[in-house]
Amino acid sequence: MTVARIVTGTINGIDGEEVFVEVDTSPGVPVFNIVGLPDTTVNEAKERIKSAIKNAGFAFPLKKVIINLAPADVRKAGSGFDLPMAVGILQSSEYFTSSPLLDEACFYGELSLNGSVRPIKGALAIALMARSCGIPALIVAKENVAEASLVEGIEIYGLEHLSQLPLFLDTPHQFRSIYKPQELLSQVAHQENGSQVDFSEIKGQAHAKRALEIAAAGGHNVALFGPPGSGKSMLAKAFTGILPPMDFEEMLEVSRIYSVSGLLEPDQFLIYHRPFRSPHHSASTAGITGGGSHPKPGEITLAHRGVLFMDEFTEFPRVVLEVLRQPLEDGLVTVSRAQQSLTFPASFILLAAMNPCPCGYKGDSIKACICSPTQVQRYLGKISGPLMDRIDLQIEVPRLTDTELLNKNMALEATQSESSQHVQDRVIEARERQKARYKESGIRTNSEMRPSHIREFCQLSDDSELLMAQAIKKFNLSGRSFDRTLKLTRTIADLEGTEKIQTHHLAQALQYRSFDKPLQLKPVAAKV
Repeated sequence: MTVARIVTGTINGIDGEEVFVEVDTSPGVPVFNIVGLPDTTVNEAKERIKSAIKNAGFAFPLKKVIINLAPADVRKAGSGFDLPMAVGILQSSEYFTSSPLLDEACFYGELSLNGSVRPIKGALAIALMARSCGIPALIVAKENVAEASLVEGIEIYGLEHLSQLPLFLDTPHQFRSIYKPQELLSQVAHQENGSQVDFSEIKGQAHAKRALEIAAAGGHNVALFGPPGSGKSMLAKAFTGILPPMDFEEMLEVSRIYSVSGLLEPDQFLIYHRPFRSPHHSASTAGITGGGSHPKPGEITLAHRGVLFMDEFTEFPRVVLEVLRQPLEDGLVTVSRAQQSLTFPASFILLAAMNPCPCGYKGDSIKACICSPTQVQRYLGKISGPLMDRIDLQIEVPRLTDTELLNKNMALEATQSESSQHVQDRVIEARERQKARYKESGIRTNSEMRPSHIREFCQLSDDSELLMAQAIKKFNLSGRSFDRTLKLTRTIADLEGTEKIQTHHLAQALQYRSFDKPLQLKPVAAKV
């Protein structure tokens, strides 16, 4: 036998794509060539494979060795082709007879010079690809077994060294994964929520805490305005602690993204906390949206099903802020390059924190602002109207008073020191109502409602319609602002446990939106 065919995969964006490694060995001047649009990483595998085969106790064929990676029009990147190419060379050299595992299973792993099989990023994406393609088994490095075992319906095998290949083909059950998806999930089911700050540790700011509870319940975006030291960053760090835990499907979505990005820790196989990404304001557009010659996920995709916290929001370049508009609207981001165009998931909650002016004290009750109107306008001009239109809750976080800082009013403090766990319980209840409501719609939260859902689930009473009509005239609401206000109203009603939207729900929603400009810091009064 001179031609062998081994199944493997490559990572395209965050998805796996089936690839066939075709190996031909024929008499002639010894040469080793790889064709089929390999990148530098794949071409460098030649020396690794030669040394790995020799140090595993086999002999590299002194023949003409040609490897084709099919389909040839798909670019192949990464070191995961090492193992399938080595297996193909050994099979083509007739070191072992034909086997169902060789013919049907998917091989994916990197080789060391000594022949050991090294773990590699993207194992979860390859396992998902294998299952969707009907491949019965996946062979990876032993360290990748737990991660790949999260996928049901496919057998996972782990190899430590290339020399184990003959034994594996004879007795595969010795290398079969002992992990089961639900058993892996139970290992992390009782983990803490991972939040850095508890709500009970934050002094005052009851208005902002209530806004964050609404945002968590409905998946709404939030902007926090206030002077330095008022607690904006602490509120943001506490926010993940009130979000509902991810279900297994969400964990798989997020874990696949982190696996492909190489961000899973060596002893971590599953992301069970909702992501909290906090990029620095010097981040580039590609760093936020994703990109590169072979596009990879950016911060907004790494924040999928979690939170993107953008501190010092107005310090980000305007071009970076504007790229958020499509993901905030669609929950997706499309990265187009000359060679390919990829779409990444980006369903996240935007949490933006900013000062009201360059010095930070415009509107402050104690310290005077030293900024000119022109400076303030230039500072806040980076935030366009369309971007602010996509932020549902626009909240002022004022300076704390001496009474709040010193905890002098114990009765007030007792009412405001509610723990994150208590708030999270209410958020979970609201999310359960939304889950039941949208179970046939393919959406999860109120913020994802489409126009047809708004018409069905956000019907207003006569009094509420009158209030909304007055708000439309007074605040010049756009169509998007109108829809987002109704979504916010629906969430407030869900937190209260009522299916019917009432006038005070709408009045509260109007308080949380600043419809004029970012210059207006104080919430709009409910009475219009």
